[in-house]
Amino acid sequence: MGSQAPRVVVLADSDSRWKWGALVARKLVPDHAIDARFLYTSTTPTDRQIAEVGVDPDTSQVLTYGELVDDPAVHEADVVIFGTIGGTVLTLLHSLGMAWDGVAKRPITVSGYVGVVYENLVDGLLLRIGSDVVLANCSHDARQFREIYTSVNADPDCVVESGLPFLGGEPYDPSAAGRKRPFTVCFAVQPTVPNTRIARVQMLEKLQRHARLFPDREVLIKLRNQPGEAVTHLERHSYQTLYDELPDPPSNLKVIYGDMGEALDRTDLLVTVSSTAAMEAIHRGIPTAVLTDYGVREAHGNHYFIHSGCLASWAQLDEGLVPRANAAWAASRGIGQRDPFLTARARLRLLRARPSLPRVRPYYTPQNASDYLESLLVRRGLGLSGRPLPMSEPANPSAMRRLVRRSAGGLYRVGRKRVAPVIRRLANG
Repeated sequence: MGSQAPRVVVLADSDSRWKWGALVARKLVPDHAIDARFLYTSTTPTDRQIAEVGVDPDTSQVLTYGELVDDPAVHEADVVIFGTIGGTVLTLLHSLGMAWDGVAKRPITVSGYVGVVYENLVDGLLLRIGSDVVLANCSHDARQFREIYTSVNADPDCVVESGLPFLGGEPYDPSAAGRKRPFTVCFAVQPTVPNTRIARVQMLEKLQRHARLFPDREVLIKLRNQPGEAVTHLERHSYQTLYDELPDPPSNLKVIYGDMGEALDRTDLLVTVSSTAAMEAIHRGIPTAVLTDYGVREAHGNHYFIHSGCLASWAQLDEGLVPRANAAWAASRGIGQRDPFLTARARLRLLRARPSLPRVRPYYTPQNASDYLESLLVRRGLGLSGRPLPMSEPANPSAMRRLVRRSAGGLYRVGRKRVAPVIRRLANG
């Protein structure tokens, strides 16, 4: 490529997706320099959120979609990792693929899922078709992915079993509780469950009750973001704000921020509704409780743990239950692998050995899904041509400029679907 040193570009549109993409880069191409490109969205991570991951990129920029498709770093990279939602993966595969059509050498493209796959399986998979590598977090997912790709005539060989890149850390030492520190319960919050103010206050009441029932324990509330910071999923009614309003919280109930791995270093029981922190804890052998207080539901994602042995209610935890994960279930979900990215690195070497890479071929095209494809592109300020639409925003747009861009996208659709046919009829009349 144009750069002398091998380089990987990590594209990300939120804090958790930056964490996934950066850690995938470190495991997949550890010898590559990292160029971080953050898409300007409502969830663009802050400098603190970026630094919290512990991966220091060589270069870092916040760009609009239009600027990204013209970014030399992206075109000259050896590998591009899409740490974005599926609609953005398709948008960029379509637009960058058109720009790369006919070039002698293009980057290898990598996509995958940031966390466990428990919803919108088909939708998300089809949006990622066209990636040279689609990472599956475990053998269970890889089988499903390949079956779906085969059924729609997509290349199943692009699916590569790997693992969640943030699984690591020292194995759990149960003797540390009482010797080095108090027995510590860590509640990893979810941004969307529960999401009402009343339900969150009730959650804090349960945490207070547990802290008072076990005064010799330390109970931590692990928050993902500080007030005002955006996260992958919109969070309302900050736990920090609600905690500050508590009249007399027990002294052994505390709020903490920072890296999840560091929090787990001092955890003896991880409690969550369905956070990927549960996977991190199980990987390290830390007792883990996936709460059933709001039901075991696909909408919450905790149904993923149905055979894990980790499902429990706060009432059971108050009675002293300390759940441990089923080893067979954990292994089937890719937990405990020694080097889960070994096969993915081999796939990358195979692709690099080819004299040239094939054209980028997304599943959705102007021929088979023009309306859907165009809606995804226009939402991001791009047209079917893969180029920015007129009036798409410059870098760091204000709220007004974002509104103008959305309006321009609407006018573009109206003009293409309603006005243009009338003009053509008049011209042919």
